[in-house]
Amino acid sequence: MKKYRFHYFIIFLAIICLGILSRKISFIPLCLGDLLYAVMIYVVIRMIFINEKASRIILLSLLTCYGVEFLQLYQGEWMIELRKTLFGKYVLGQGFLWTDIVAYTFGIAIAFVIEKFILKHCTNQMSA
Repeated sequence: MKKYRFHYFIIFLAIICLGILSRKISFIPLCLGDLLYAVMIYVVIRMIFINEKASRIILLSLLTCYGVEFLQLYQGEWMIELRKTLFGKYVLGQGFLWTDIVAYTFGIAIAFVIEKFILKHCTNQMSA
């Protein structure tokens, strides 16, 4: 299966739009945004390491998401000020939650399954 960075970039932009939208619509559970955040991280890491094995992409994605979440336990003054910015709010988050860890795990698993099975099937259909 040939992978193209441009396709992952389009998916990345779509996920960002969906994630921001999920925070603006009140009846959508917050955990959906966290799940989309993990999918976005998976896609970004896949874009960077386009030919890497899926197991390494999963590991790097989980470590990145978990690292960002555990970083929220750090409450240094400069970090608090950074979290008040739009970048800090969306990328670094506001506070540690175990439910976010669960959402990240499911998000990365979903991204892997979509990439492995659905995109592979679509690619095979287009080449036939």
